[in-house]
Amino acid sequence: MIEPVRLAKRIAELRGCSRREAELLIAGGWVQVDGIMVEEAHFRVTDQRIDIDPAADLEQAQDVTMLLHQPAGTLAPILPCATSHWAEDPGARRILKKHFTQLTPCLPLEPAASGLVVWTQDWRIVRKLTADAATLEHELLVDVAGELPENGLKRMTRALPQIKLSWQSEQRLRVAMKGAHTQQIAHLCETAGLQVLSMKRIRLGGVAMGKLPSGQWRYLREGERF
Repeated sequence: MIEPVRLAKRIAELRGCSRREAELLIAGGWVQVDGIMVEEAHFRVTDQRIDIDPAADLEQAQDVTMLLHQPAGTLAPILPCATSHWAEDPGARRILKKHFTQLTPCLPLEPAASGLVVWTQDWRIVRKLTADAATLEHELLVDVAGELPENGLKRMTRALPQIKLSWQSEQRLRVAMKGAHTQQIAHLCETAGLQVLSMKRIRLGGVAMGKLPSGQWRYLREGERF
């Protein structure tokens, strides 16, 4: 009988590398045991066939950022999971278990709002979205009820100069503003005689939610910048 050993130890022996490098190879999805990808370094093996992808590159083990379309009325943040990944993700990559660990939510929405939420493992993005929170432009769609008086939009803009307003449809406003002070939008609408029915954030800085379905997420694509 062959004594079972940790997969990381066997990989280190086969590749002639350190145990840490072996663990990174396994977590990066580069190792198969009997033709099945295994992502756990502690997985026990005996005499199974072990294959290491010849294209394995430890430099590709980058932190990921996920963009989630959060549904309205969510009382707690929704954590991305493999089953809620958007099938049409244009920036799709191999989905690995390590992508769902140590995720930090950035710029959360109010419970009544829906739309774009950022989850990231990248400390640089956390720092940017935290440091630039007051100056980052948010774009929202705001469904309202009621009628504006003549020149109502101009009056609202004068009341809050840092906001940009336009009608997308008869009962939907398109709003762009710096900072995440959505309470200001509700207050502004109420003072103008409009009742806010819903709010959806569709863009943060230079990153748009696009056609991402509600409740699903996609990877931040290379080249996308907040």
